[in-house]
Amino acid sequence: MSDSKIPASAIWALGATQIIGYGTLYYSYSILAPAVAVELAWSQQWVFAVLSVSLLASAILSPFAGSLADRVGAGRLMVPGSLAAAGALLLCALAPGRAGFALGVLAMELASCFVLYSTAFVAIVQLGGAGRGITHLTLIAGFASTLFWPLTTLLHQHLGWREVLVLFAALNAFVCLPIHWWLARLPGGAGKARERIVPVISGLSAPVPGRRWSPLFILVLAGFAIEGFVLSAVLVQMVPLLTLVGLGGASVLVASLFGPSQVASRLVNMLFGRGLSQTSLALGATAALAGGLAVLLLVAPSVPGAMLFAVLFGFGSGLMSIVGGTLPLELFGQERYGSYVGWITAARQFSSAFAPFGLTLMISGLGVFPALWLNVAVGLFGIAAFAAVALISRQSRSPQKSGTAEPAAPDADGYQQRHIAGARLKTLN
Repeated sequence: MSDSKIPASAIWALGATQIIGYGTLYYSYSILAPAVAVELAWSQQWVFAVLSVSLLASAILSPFAGSLADRVGAGRLMVPGSLAAAGALLLCALAPGRAGFALGVLAMELASCFVLYSTAFVAIVQLGGAGRGITHLTLIAGFASTLFWPLTTLLHQHLGWREVLVLFAALNAFVCLPIHWWLARLPGGAGKARERIVPVISGLSAPVPGRRWSPLFILVLAGFAIEGFVLSAVLVQMVPLLTLVGLGGASVLVASLFGPSQVASRLVNMLFGRGLSQTSLALGATAALAGGLAVLLLVAPSVPGAMLFAVLFGFGSGLMSIVGGTLPLELFGQERYGSYVGWITAARQFSSAFAPFGLTLMISGLGVFPALWLNVAVGLFGIAAFAAVALISRQSRSPQKSGTAEPAAPDADGYQQRHIAGARLKTLN
């Protein structure tokens, strides 16, 4: 399916809402947390614990949000999502105490299920876009941390944390809400995609109605959950970890390469990755995460070696944000696409919530180098999971190359008939 059917203005507008969404609902939290802790007489650990619990709750809600986007349309869903995000930020800003603040943070992360990547990817597909549109969106949204970390810091120098949150609520209400309202009114923005996408792999054992938990789908979820653990464990405390492995004052410089590398990976993929399968991209991205961490451990405290680690880790992270939207589209097609993305988001977020605490426990019990080598070992399981996905995909293409499709029992939605039609069409082409 061609991305030419989705207006470029829609992708740019959606990219703007993603920058604001991630910036206000996620990246600003670490900047404002110390001031919140002081005013509420709370330790910073508890302030961040509130965020972790809220992320877990968001992971539980993500599959429902994805299914809802399939049914009512992602554009329609993002409109009340923007209102909920603005209301949650106001609830945090006006909270009289710890309980009110915790409730506001919970509301923020639940609202994020309806306005961030998982729903935005569905919106692109329903508007007529596909893989390239998702790549363009992640490239634009990759500047969220680059813009909102310094912006939040600058605002907080002149305003209290409550006033900053009020301004962020206004951004969601008066910028994101009108954009999402406009997207919902575009053809396809309020419902299913204008053109049905069939799975590109004929004969694939996909999670169809009555058989959702296929081995392939479980492998995909496992790969993303492992990737989420490896990435989150290191990223949340990257500067302290670099200091612990002996980089000292160079730790901040090395860590600063992560963000630009993340954006660069998306740009490289957009320019040169057109013919690359998304299974191969997921495999390469996971290998970059584990391989980058292994490089750091082998060469520390070498600064050039640590810089290579930051570049590889940033590339892996940037590419994984893309395949989180494109891989389920390649494997399973548009049918129930939102549900697949929702489950993938849940798997990544669930493991990510536990990862920093888990790595801290390993470091305290084993030391920093053994703990990080264990994280590399965990990453190898992620590589194995995506390698298995790639193998199943390759085997499933064999019937298409010979002009035949493997028989399977038909389902209520005619899924098998679509597989056979896809195989024949590919043979003719």
